[in-house]
Amino acid sequence: MRSSLFLLVSLVLAARPASESFQVAAPGYAFSFPRDHFAHPAFQTEWWYYTGNLRASDGRRFGFELTFFRQAASPSTAPSSVWATGELYLAHFALSDIDGRSFHHTERLHRAGPGLAGISQSVGRYWNGNWQVRWIALPSDTQELIAVTDRYTLRLRLDPLKPPVLQGQDGISRKGPAPGQASHYISFTRIRAQGEIRQPNSSRAVTGSVWMDHEFFTEPPDTALVGWDWFAVQLDNDQELTLYRLREQAGKVSSFSSGSYVDRQGHLRFLSSTDFSLTPGDPWLSPHSGARYPLAWQISVPSLGLTLSARTDLPDQELWSPASLTPPYWEGAVHYRGTMQGAPVTGLGYLELTGYRRPVTLSGVAPK
Repeated sequence: MRSSLFLLVSLVLAARPASESFQVAAPGYAFSFPRDHFAHPAFQTEWWYYTGNLRASDGRRFGFELTFFRQAASPSTAPSSVWATGELYLAHFALSDIDGRSFHHTERLHRAGPGLAGISQSVGRYWNGNWQVRWIALPSDTQELIAVTDRYTLRLRLDPLKPPVLQGQDGISRKGPAPGQASHYISFTRIRAQGEIRQPNSSRAVTGSVWMDHEFFTEPPDTALVGWDWFAVQLDNDQELTLYRLREQAGKVSSFSSGSYVDRQGHLRFLSSTDFSLTPGDPWLSPHSGARYPLAWQISVPSLGLTLSARTDLPDQELWSPASLTPPYWEGAVHYRGTMQGAPVTGLGYLELTGYRRPVTLSGVAPK
């Protein structure tokens, strides 16, 4: 459910109502790759979202999130100057040192300016300052990911092990009842990662598995929503799940919650809100924002004979700071354990939890 975070961003940045000249996500869109791996100026909002679990050669575990967002104020493609604000580019980077019990996150916001940020199919990359993803070989979808901060440098080679899949139905992932309350949603559900994590006085070689989501749309989700819970699940039997629970007022779960199952061959099966259940456990109280996040979950998908428990070994993976552009949210590395068709199964993945401190409204973020 990757429309979640950037809805928050666009609201906090006082995004204006979408122009009628923007295109909305609707059935019948003709996907074409590699074109659709890059920017869609006809749509107002777009992002590229990487999360992954990594392990160093000494066994130390890490998680990471690197996201690139594009938000357009108008559909004009001819800005009056390089400093015009027709489009804004936000990026988030977070690194979870799971065994070291530490969490580092930062964000940045740029206009395109003279090459400060952007998305370019001609050079095969999207970037924000010295954070970037570069497509090395488009036929194989191989990519290079780089993020640099004063504490960490993450550099990874990414090799998708399955082709991209289209989330949702009829080429759209619905988020509400009205036409246009949807996104075009592309996922790479299993990517092999190899690279390094550098610190000022050390460097670790790492390998692992990455998940990538790319969404573009114009209309916001259902205005009744106050938050969402999104799960990326990579099982050790080479199968994957996307699950998201859209939460309305008074704890009601929206019928537009949904998900998907991807088999070993890379084929996707849509899951409606009635095809699975997500049951939260006791909440963890953030010492930073005061939000209460349910970090333990029970997952059931009866049609797959699948039951899972979701847990994290690092509770404090909340992205929050007093100067943040967005309300606080929890996004972190998790692990799964359970049974599938009677056989034991384990897995790794990522969990995103939003709206647990202040509900989202179309006019902004509601007061505490």
